[in-house]
Amino acid sequence: MKRPEVRAFFDQASNTFSYVAWDPATLKAAVLDTVLDYDAASGHTGHDTADVVIAFVREHALVVEWVIDTHVHADHLSAAPYVQAQLGGKLGIGEHIRTVQDTFGQLFNAGSGFRHDGSQFDHLFKDGERYQVGGIEAVALHTPGHTPACMTHLIGDAAFVGDTLFMPDYGTARCDFPGGDAHMLYRSIQKIFALPDTMRIFLCHDYKADGRDVFANETTVAVQRAENIHVHQGISEDDFVRMRTARDKTLSMPKLILPSVQVNMRAGHLPPAEDNGVQYLKIPLNAL
Repeated sequence: MKRPEVRAFFDQASNTFSYVAWDPATLKAAVLDTVLDYDAASGHTGHDTADVVIAFVREHALVVEWVIDTHVHADHLSAAPYVQAQLGGKLGIGEHIRTVQDTFGQLFNAGSGFRHDGSQFDHLFKDGERYQVGGIEAVALHTPGHTPACMTHLIGDAAFVGDTLFMPDYGTARCDFPGGDAHMLYRSIQKIFALPDTMRIFLCHDYKADGRDVFANETTVAVQRAENIHVHQGISEDDFVRMRTARDKTLSMPKLILPSVQVNMRAGHLPPAEDNGVQYLKIPLNAL
């Protein structure tokens, strides 16, 4: 199995890891889970975080083939269209984005101009679909549970799991967003656990478990299977669902869920300007 080079970029404001993964033989690359800076108090967006990724790609003369979001993020706005405009590549997400668009298009009353067919993206990945990053074979796996559209991308020996798993000492993703399902998450994680022991796992977030002083973003299938505090080998589906359901009831909503989802369901594009030329984000009251 070929081994891509991987570089992580951490946005501490949203606890998000973005990645550049590339084939060292061809310098062809994929960029995953980028961050658009957003100040909730002022409503201002910015590109400082994404510009660091773009500068790295240019410095290393990489050629971007794919700009991928592993799912519709609820904790940060995606910078995918900005990165694509600067570096090229195809915007990709899982085909079940349509389900998310149906659900949240209604929540935000997005109107008849909002398309629910995923056509804001260049490519919708199907479960088990194979594609290439340079000379390295990649596979998209549908791993729902956190959201209906979550995908794990296997690029050579590297698995980009989105929010499905966290570091072993922190556990697993919440399942209480619209369309989330703890049973599905457990089964999705078993698909990941069936991968080779040495498969590298790259995580989208870290919040530093109690007692750990540094942020971390990389582990392996074998370590997750043996040590994940929520779902290590021997924990049954029913036990996991009980734990996950009880834990989710104690969690507050992510601070940026409302701006994030209505932007990310549009492939990272802001809502269209209204008749005064200003773009607006909606805040549905008492709806979540």
